[in-house]
Amino acid sequence: MSPNLWLGVSVGSFFGLGLDYGKEWAGRYYVQEAEFLTIGINPGLGYRINDQWSVGAGVSMVNSTLEQKTAIRNLGANQPDGQLKLEDDDWGFGYNLGVLYKQSDTTRFGLTYRSEIDFEYKDSANLKGLQPPLSGIANIIGLAGSKVALEMNLPQAVMFSAYHKVTDRLALLGNIGWQEWSSFGETAITLSSTTTTQLTQDRNFDDTWHFALGFQYELDDPWLLSMGIAYDESPVSDSDRTPDMPLDRQWRYATGLQYDLSKDMTVGCAYELLDAGDAEINQNRGALAGEFAGDYSSNYIHFFNVNLIKRF
Repeated sequence: MSPNLWLGVSVGSFFGLGLDYGKEWAGRYYVQEAEFLTIGINPGLGYRINDQWSVGAGVSMVNSTLEQKTAIRNLGANQPDGQLKLEDDDWGFGYNLGVLYKQSDTTRFGLTYRSEIDFEYKDSANLKGLQPPLSGIANIIGLAGSKVALEMNLPQAVMFSAYHKVTDRLALLGNIGWQEWSSFGETAITLSSTTTTQLTQDRNFDDTWHFALGFQYELDDPWLLSMGIAYDESPVSDSDRTPDMPLDRQWRYATGLQYDLSKDMTVGCAYELLDAGDAEINQNRGALAGEFAGDYSSNYIHFFNVNLIKRF
């Protein structure tokens, strides 16, 4: 917009997880399928105050989808499972702030903040396959056909970053970040029928720290290689972890390659391996859900990315 004022927009996912364990697995009374997906639009402004300091701000408009299916154990002998399904989507709004300090042409530091974004999901309690006596209990307490409202959020986060160019070809990068996962773990639940019941499910999540280190190396004039490793603390202990979010401590290993087609256009590709740990689980929810304990012998997610950068 001017030599010191820049306008930009980004579109992407802030957070997402999808799981499908099937209908017959051992933990079906905890979860069968779960999906929490987000897609956000973030317009922003950046302003260069002087040769050293720049600031930025943006508005986040995020659409999220929540879907969960859980089996319900009927108490009669040899009765098939029932099922509870919840599904809805909602828009949430937040903001992000940033400051950049350029110490020299080879060294710079950045600090960013992303606000909490709240969502509220509303759906009718979709119960099917309930047999006596559970079907009668559901009618008595008003669960069957009741309106269910869940309040969740994307946690606020702070990230400090550093960049230093060691040689003409080699640059080092690092991040230290904090995320308020404790607020994500507190889910407000409202059941509305002839009466209204409100409660808060506390999953006992903890705030987490993030650490990352990487480098960029110019293989040749048009080629840029990037590699990095990152570590995130586990947001939950073994005794509180549930199979709908089986995250332990997380190691991330990533590499990417970019090629300058011209001074105005760059293409690239990248790969990341996420190791989410053993994610041990030890839960007991009584007669309906039962005891569920174990760990994940493999708990990996693979990310593949292609990108195009066009400069105007």
